[in-house]
Amino acid sequence: MTELRQGLAKLTWQDPQTGELHEYVLERGATVTIGRSPNNHVCIPERHVSRQHAAILDRDGVFVLVDYHSANGTFVNEQPVAGAVPLASGDVIRLYVPVLMFSESVTDQEHAQAAASGTLIRGQAGAYATLTIRTGPQTGTVIPLLAPVVTIGRATRRARWDISLPDQAVSRPHAELRRAADGSWTLADLNSANGTFVNGARLDGGSPAPLSDGDAITLGQTTLVFRRGT
Repeated sequence: MTELRQGLAKLTWQDPQTGELHEYVLERGATVTIGRSPNNHVCIPERHVSRQHAAILDRDGVFVLVDYHSANGTFVNEQPVAGAVPLASGDVIRLYVPVLMFSESVTDQEHAQAAASGTLIRGQAGAYATLTIRTGPQTGTVIPLLAPVVTIGRATRRARWDISLPDQAVSRPHAELRRAADGSWTLADLNSANGTFVNGARLDGGSPAPLSDGDAITLGQTTLVFRRGT
């Protein structure tokens, strides 16, 4: 008899070009980023997918899907995602063209295979530095900072930056975060029109400023809170 693992979820995506099946197992507490950029947990190198397109988060024991204001949108069972959408086993997630299947049926064997292949995404609460959006249409969205250099800019169809904000007062691009070898982070303004502020103080030119846990970052009309993680 096949044993099911409780409290797990499975995300499956089939590459339409190669037919290759990609399967990921999510443990409780996991944060899973999805997008075209290779620094995502689930990288889908398809032109309709934004660099950081969406994420699946564990909120109080329920996996929810959030869209990172992608250029072409995210859909669950053909309904557009707005805010945090709870996921149920059997849901179909569409990133404009690519389709992913969400399931809460995971066997012991599938869990072991994912651990062996590197596609097991463990609960990493507090492990990554994050930005939490406090104002605007994406309020409440938590963005893990997975890459050592993260660029932020206004959301446009041709955005090349890592984090896109739907804020007309944000420049294209606006600011850049960098992680040092010791795990500390800095923030620099990229000659934005309206400036970049940390705890209300405007950054000087392009000089990077060190960030502390809990700092409030303001870009245009958007405020984000930086958490360093562990």
